[in-house]
Amino acid sequence: MASTGLRLRVFLVVVALLLGVAGVRAFQLQALDPQAFAAEAASKMQTTRDEPAIRGAITDRNGVVLAETEPGFKVTVDPDMIKTNGADKRYPMSRKKQEEAELAPGAVADILVEHLGGRKADYLEIFDRTNEKTGKRSRYEIVARQVPAHTFTQIQADMRAGLDGDGKRPLYGVFGESDPIRVYPNRSTGSNVVGFVNAEGKGASGLEYALQEQLAGVDGKSTYDRSTYGRIPLGTNIMVPAEDGVDYQLTLDSDLQWMTDQMLAEGIRNAKAKTGTAVAMNVHTGEILALSVLPTFDSSNPGAADPDDLGNRAVTQAYEPGSTQKVLTMAALADQGLVTPDTRVQVPPRIASGGGYVSDSYDHGTINLTARGILANSSNIGTIQLARQMEKGTLSQYLASFGLGSKSGSGLPGENAGSIPGKDMPDYTRDQISFGQGLSVNAVQMASAIASVVNGGTYHQPRIIKSATGADGKAVELPEPTSREVISEEASAMVVEMMEAVTMLDPDKRAIPGYRTAGKSGTAQRYDPKCKCYNGFTASYVGVAPAEDPQILVYVVLDQPTNGNLGSQLALPVVNQVLQIALPRYNVLPSTSEAPRKALTFE
Repeated sequence: MASTGLRLRVFLVVVALLLGVAGVRAFQLQALDPQAFAAEAASKMQTTRDEPAIRGAITDRNGVVLAETEPGFKVTVDPDMIKTNGADKRYPMSRKKQEEAELAPGAVADILVEHLGGRKADYLEIFDRTNEKTGKRSRYEIVARQVPAHTFTQIQADMRAGLDGDGKRPLYGVFGESDPIRVYPNRSTGSNVVGFVNAEGKGASGLEYALQEQLAGVDGKSTYDRSTYGRIPLGTNIMVPAEDGVDYQLTLDSDLQWMTDQMLAEGIRNAKAKTGTAVAMNVHTGEILALSVLPTFDSSNPGAADPDDLGNRAVTQAYEPGSTQKVLTMAALADQGLVTPDTRVQVPPRIASGGGYVSDSYDHGTINLTARGILANSSNIGTIQLARQMEKGTLSQYLASFGLGSKSGSGLPGENAGSIPGKDMPDYTRDQISFGQGLSVNAVQMASAIASVVNGGTYHQPRIIKSATGADGKAVELPEPTSREVISEEASAMVVEMMEAVTMLDPDKRAIPGYRTAGKSGTAQRYDPKCKCYNGFTASYVGVAPAEDPQILVYVVLDQPTNGNLGSQLALPVVNQVLQIALPRYNVLPSTSEAPRKALTFE
């Protein structure tokens, strides 16, 4: 009896102690610091997620979409919730809930396989993962990124339909977060300009890379209360909205771009060249209408491409231009008053230069050529003779004013500035650069330089971006393209006349129907940095029309052709094909006068 009384007293003491501890805890929670504890409890229920900004779109000059962002989701799972099918673990599960919990992982895995692909076993392995820090079953795993919105909607519908498909036993544990998808509707058209984004959604090449900060915008954040079953509708809901990215409109014409791609591809096949580049430009604005770089890639699937093709060789690849450089040499000489189209030069079979001799591409004795004839016949010797009248420093200054030797500022990333010799260049270097060797350029640089010669003498910084618009619909200010006078209108007219003589040397093959055209070919030995020697050729041609009032320029470069090497045979057909499409497309009226035939030689 005494032992029973003792046990009762001990029990009562224990109960009293427990009640005392509970009372102290209740007093602590309710009287001493209720707000702090309430905040701690609330914080355990709160979840914060990034709200991605919508990346700005990139369109062509006519509003055709080249890159845009579509709604998408990052699909995540709560393995712990899937394993219990959302049951409240604070209470024992009924037999029915236990049955649902056993069936749920397999059913959820089947839904994910149906809509996302993959293997059921892989999803089941994800559902078994534990948190490395706590050792408990994971509450958050990513199973797919950039899932189209309609696909995620189907997943949600199947989860609601549940185990039986009638919605009576829904499934829990699959969630979606905003994860926009970057799409390129025109795929490879303009891809070397537009570029692509990587798996993290950041620009990895082209304008996607160069304009990453502006296109990306600023992500927002959302904080909300979450229970076992997901977001609490009437709980905390704090939203910091995202600032969407800037939309850019380019100067490119996607239709002309596509057609230029096709014509350049044919030119590469005919020349059996390794690569090719084509630039179509408005000579009065510097706007690039087409910029074709082949081989190219599909912006939607850059991983399938050769890494060498992911850049933009039109600006990254520097080369010696060859005889198209003679256009710039003649422009400088004409502007200095040292040459007119009718200037007479007695051209010998070869000319001494730098301890050796320079010859022309064709054998001849001493011939009498006008400056017009020197350009039409692409005489290296005659060009050297004329260039020697000019101070080396003056020639170097002209080349710099034409935009050579420095980055053009077109907005295209990775540009190679090329190189031109300074005023202290050796005499033989002046000889070389006069006809296009001993200096290096990129295709956009060279097209811009020649455009400045034929448009009346004004250099316009090449442009690839036409306008920009913020998410609020207001115009975003862009850097103003620079322009400067490089030669006089008189000098410009003289050079265009000389270039038209190039066409009239063989009008049946070099002219295009309805338009007077002016042009110049280039065939240069190709410097190979691997062997530090000349290896192969670069063939090119530049054409402008109409010759009486130049509007559009097309410049084509074929690298390492093996089916011949003359620009007038390999690159000229591509130039003329593009011009025949571009001129009427931009409402350039046909010529109303005949191309003149003027003296190329003299007695």
